[in-house]
Amino acid sequence: MSDQQIGRTGRLYGVGLGPGDPSLMTVRAVEVIAEADVIAYHCARHGRSIARSIAERQLRADHIEERLMYPLTTETTDHPGGYQGAMDEFYAEAAARLAAHLDAGRTVAVLAEGDPLFYGSYMHMHKRLAHRYPTEVVPGVTSVSAAAARLGTPLAEGEEVLTVLPGTLPEEELTARLASTDAAAVMKLGRTFPTVRRALERSGRLAQAHYVERATMSAERTAPFAEVDPESVPYFSMAVLPSRRGSTAGEPEPSSEARRGEVVVVGLGPAGPMWLTPQARGELAAAEDLVGYATYLDRVPVRPGQRRHASDNKVEAERAEFALDLARRGRRVAVVSSGDPGVFAMATAVLEAASEAPYDQVPVRVLPGLTAAQAAAARAGAPLGHDYAVVSLSDRLKPWEVIAERLRAAAAADLVLALYNPGSRSRLWQVGKARELLLEHRAPDTPVVLGRDVGGPQERVRIVRLGDLDPDQVDMRTILLVGSSQTRAVRRGDGEVVVWTPRRYPAND
Repeated sequence: MSDQQIGRTGRLYGVGLGPGDPSLMTVRAVEVIAEADVIAYHCARHGRSIARSIAERQLRADHIEERLMYPLTTETTDHPGGYQGAMDEFYAEAAARLAAHLDAGRTVAVLAEGDPLFYGSYMHMHKRLAHRYPTEVVPGVTSVSAAAARLGTPLAEGEEVLTVLPGTLPEEELTARLASTDAAAVMKLGRTFPTVRRALERSGRLAQAHYVERATMSAERTAPFAEVDPESVPYFSMAVLPSRRGSTAGEPEPSSEARRGEVVVVGLGPAGPMWLTPQARGELAAAEDLVGYATYLDRVPVRPGQRRHASDNKVEAERAEFALDLARRGRRVAVVSSGDPGVFAMATAVLEAASEAPYDQVPVRVLPGLTAAQAAAARAGAPLGHDYAVVSLSDRLKPWEVIAERLRAAAAADLVLALYNPGSRSRLWQVGKARELLLEHRAPDTPVVLGRDVGGPQERVRIVRLGDLDPDQVDMRTILLVGSSQTRAVRRGDGEVVVWTPRRYPAND
């Protein structure tokens, strides 16, 4: 649009009014309302508008008022396009009404509670009009900021993550996001309150949650979320989970003897935070003590107030007892494992110790993680698409004779094999011996996936023939996926080689 064309039209403003108290309007918001010819605002079918009531003292008798009345307030409608169709039609009609004023050269100010582009109705006008007319958005204080101010507690500190969620999300999604974040605000309560409460409870965050209703307005109310009557909750309310660090400020710390500790064994997945489940992320953030092999602990962000207890990779039993002893003293302990803690990792060591006195009364939970086998398989295609077996080649905790017997049995059964712990500086011969055993049952051209540091900065995934498998190319950070007689390595049209094992197995003749 040329400057000449712009000069012939009016100007559109999206005006943020703040959370409700007229004194929290910005100077710029007051200036824009004073300059505007047309004041537009959304309202429900009863005709009342919170946005208009906030700005009422700034309105003049000569202002043209455009009341944009929603056609419905629930998702029940006989519109042929359903709820979304009815709303789209309404927004299109409202935009057309404002466009008529703009085309006539009038300045239009669309009022919005809070900030215009933060869950506000103005954004629907903005998307339909801002590319056609000169437009300015005047930011406003959000309801989230107002709620935190009224609670008098920090929302997020340092490197904490603040998550803002609509309460209309499915319960499972709310639960996952609440479990994984440091701080949160859940908006749009009203009829979603029971769902949000269940999500807070399931994520273990209910005790930390605050309820804030109509922050900065005359009918403002705050309370512990768990104590609120669902029947009393309006739409303009929210749940607030403040900073984990700031939420206990000023509160007496209960003694260790007065608290019941627990141990949570957490699977970190094969690499960094992209592979971490929301539940695991939340438990790591909530822990008072982190216990684990130093290399794995380094993958967990440092949080002020948490104690980190690193140890060598060969002291699993001692590490488990140390964690359980901390929990006996009332500490909330997370024991970290790479991949899944139940697959050649710390869950067994912790549960073994926790099954005997003096630790058999300590609560223990195990949180799953994505395994190295799954990660490497996904990078290569789908080599684990049929039955498979998982075997560790380490003879540190079991004799090689047992390993060899299991390899022969799995190979004879024509199972795909996921081979963990294939080699190290002190174990150089196992891979070569395993290859010899497998070649007794598998063709030399059987595909083998070598996945090293999958998900990490030194990731390398290669596909070789079983007969060409070089033990010198394998170390402890490598996992081997050895195909069955049915596994295929196929070069696709784009040149990429993918490995997959059919789900169907040929019937016996």
